[in-house]
Amino acid sequence: MTTLAIVGGGSWGTALAIVLGPRFPAVRLWVYESDLSERMRGTRENDVFLPGFRLPANVLVTSDLTESVTRAEVVLGVMPSRHARRIYTAIAPHLAPSSLLVSATKGLEKNSLRRISQVIIESTGGAHPVTVLSGPTFAREIAQGEPAAVVIASDNAEAARAIQHAFSGPTFRLYTNSDPVGVELGAALKNVIAIGAGVCQGLGLGSNTLAALITRGLAEIARLAVAAGGRPETLAGLAGMGDLVLTCTGDLSRNRRVGIELAKGKSLDEITSSIGAGRGTYFRSSGSNRSYASRMPVSARSSASR
Repeated sequence: MTTLAIVGGGSWGTALAIVLGPRFPAVRLWVYESDLSERMRGTRENDVFLPGFRLPANVLVTSDLTESVTRAEVVLGVMPSRHARRIYTAIAPHLAPSSLLVSATKGLEKNSLRRISQVIIESTGGAHPVTVLSGPTFAREIAQGEPAAVVIASDNAEAARAIQHAFSGPTFRLYTNSDPVGVELGAALKNVIAIGAGVCQGLGLGSNTLAALITRGLAEIARLAVAAGGRPETLAGLAGMGDLVLTCTGDLSRNRRVGIELAKGKSLDEITSSIGAGRGTYFRSSGSNRSYASRMPVSARSSASR
C-alpha cells in the first residue's frame, strides 16, 4: 500500500498521521478548517488540536476533501460522529474501487444510534470493506511515540489483516478482531462511565469507589453490547476494559474532566463548551440502553448530576 488518506484533522487524526507517516510513502491529511490547513502546511504543526508535534515530511495537508481521498488505497475516517454520514456520502463517488475504509471515530450517530461502520456501509453502498480501529489511546501519547496497542475489527478478516500489516509499527501494535459490534459499542459507551469516574474524583472519593464504578460499568457495557450482537470477550480486551480503564483514570481524558468539573457544581453546558465532550455521549448511550432493553444503572446514575 502506498497512499493513506486521513479524513479528520483533530488531535486523533493528527496523531495518526504522525505515527502512520513512516508506514506509507504518501499520506494525505484532510483538515476541515481551511485557515488551519494552510497554517499546517507552513509550520508542519497542528497548533489548535495537537500543538508541539511536527508532521512527517510525507504528509500532505489539504482542506480539499476530494483531493484527500482520490486514488487512496486506505481511507481512515477520524471525523466527529455527528459529521460521519455527510462526509462519507461526499467522498463515496471519489473512492477507488479497491479502497479499504477504516473508522477511528468513536461514538454513535445521533438520533439513529447507528454505529459508525453501519453509517459508512449505508453511505458508500457497501462497496468497500470496512474496518474499525479502537483501543486505549490518548492522541498526545501516540504522537510522542509511546507504545500502544489497539484493535482492528471487521467482519472481513482479510481486510483486517491487511490494515494490521499496513499500520503496525515499532510502537503501534494492532490486534485483529471479528466483532465490530462489541468494539464500537465499547468505544462509544465508555465515556459516560468516565464522567462518573471524574465525579468520584471531584467529590474526593477513594480507590474503592473508582474500582467498583469501573467494574460495574464494564459489566453494563458488556451486557448492552451482547444484547446488540457483540461478544463478551471483546469487552474484556483492549476495546472494552482497556479503553474504559484509560478513560476513567487518565489525566488526558476529557470525559473524566467533565465529571470532575460537574462535581464542582458547574453546569454541563458550561463544561462542554470549553472541553468539548460529554453531553452527546450520554444521550446516545441511554438511547441504546432503551433500544435493547438493557439495564444500565451505573450509567443512569452517572448522568444524574448533569
